[in-house]
Amino acid sequence: MGKSDVVASLAGRHRSRGRAIRGGRSPGKVTAALGAVVMSAGMLTACGTDDGLKINLYYAPEENLQTVVDNCNAEANGRYEIVYNKLPRGADGQREQMVRRLAAEDEALDILGLDVTWVPEFAEAGWIEEWTGENKAIAERNVLQGPLETAQWDGKLYAATKNTNVQLLWYDDRLTPKPPETWDEMITEAQRLKAEGKPYQIVFTGAQYEGLVVVFNTLVESAGGRILSEDGQSVVLDEGAVRALELLRRVSTSGVTNPSLTNQKEDEVRRAFQDGEAAFELNWPFVYPSFVQEMPPEDVAHFKWARYPSVVPGMPSRVTIGGYDLAVSAYSQHKPEAFEAALCLRSPESQKFSALKDGVPPSIETVYTDPEPLDPSLPADPEENPTMVDQYPMKDTILEALKDAAVRPLTPAYQNLSTVMAEILSPPSAIDPQATAEELREQLTAALNSQGVIP
Repeated sequence: MGKSDVVASLAGRHRSRGRAIRGGRSPGKVTAALGAVVMSAGMLTACGTDDGLKINLYYAPEENLQTVVDNCNAEANGRYEIVYNKLPRGADGQREQMVRRLAAEDEALDILGLDVTWVPEFAEAGWIEEWTGENKAIAERNVLQGPLETAQWDGKLYAATKNTNVQLLWYDDRLTPKPPETWDEMITEAQRLKAEGKPYQIVFTGAQYEGLVVVFNTLVESAGGRILSEDGQSVVLDEGAVRALELLRRVSTSGVTNPSLTNQKEDEVRRAFQDGEAAFELNWPFVYPSFVQEMPPEDVAHFKWARYPSVVPGMPSRVTIGGYDLAVSAYSQHKPEAFEAALCLRSPESQKFSALKDGVPPSIETVYTDPEPLDPSLPADPEENPTMVDQYPMKDTILEALKDAAVRPLTPAYQNLSTVMAEILSPPSAIDPQATAEELREQLTAALNSQGVIP
């Protein structure tokens, strides 16, 4: 797909895709100690960028990202000032705003916050710069393989990973002391709990949007299957994909899902579990700080997590990752400074801060094993100066899952494919595995070739 094809396919497209919550709720209060260390935006302006050089960052709303920006501005020491321009909260709105401005070759955009599925599309359109040399080496250093793949296209690096995300299985150990290891075990356990009159539901994102596509991709990859070929040029939908369709239909027709399955996105799933309706929740780590903040301590003590259940016994699950990458606009007039600023915004120190304050999982492996508190010059304190252990008790499970992670199909046509898959997979209870697989092959091939009308 060439640049003109990409631009043409973008016009007027709107969907409610409801990405995973990446900023999330802050797991703790912003530390007073850190405030003494990090400059405020006003102080940075006062100490001056005499030449007025501004590096415009366009990124989704993230509660404490401005502090990261301020810290990087302090490090720049007046050579430039990063300006945080907040994009709309919804993924579609973010993409639409950037796409329209990039298609018009807007020079005001310098650093772009890209959902992990957008890099191939933006790279193929010629809208973002390749990362090379020392910038590339720094951007790739200690990055987990799955997240790194989301920043690449056609064998080249086009972005630097800022954060990643991966779903876990959340459960109450008073109901199930030992979490199920497979989907078959989970469905059987849910049926047992239902028969005993206890909370029993298996809740996951079943609405017609990107969340359902994420679940499907996870099941396909966990069954050893593929949706697209390795090079992203053709549709595969093999036996692993058929097995995933069989499982989606089975779980949604076994009487163990929520009655509102086809309306449930991430937050509805979270609330269903917190309201005592579910025994098993498949969701992103943002649910942990939410549970801690909103539930009684006696319930928090029993809120546990485990790796996503396997599809094939003995074969670890491969869970679809989320997250954001940072790219440099091809139309930026300050590319050297933009690359430098982007590296600071996603440095190990910045990723650790964002993990502790905004709950977004790091893409850099060494951050997970960092024993130091947020401000190493002060004593560790779970509330005021936390460590990764304090705010990320599930960090080892997240890291383990990330090492076996799956990525969504890498193709410039992903938005088309996602729309088609969400429509065909909804509702999951209506899936006919073989017939649905054939329909997916036909419709995805058309979408991959930019044929037909996008639903």
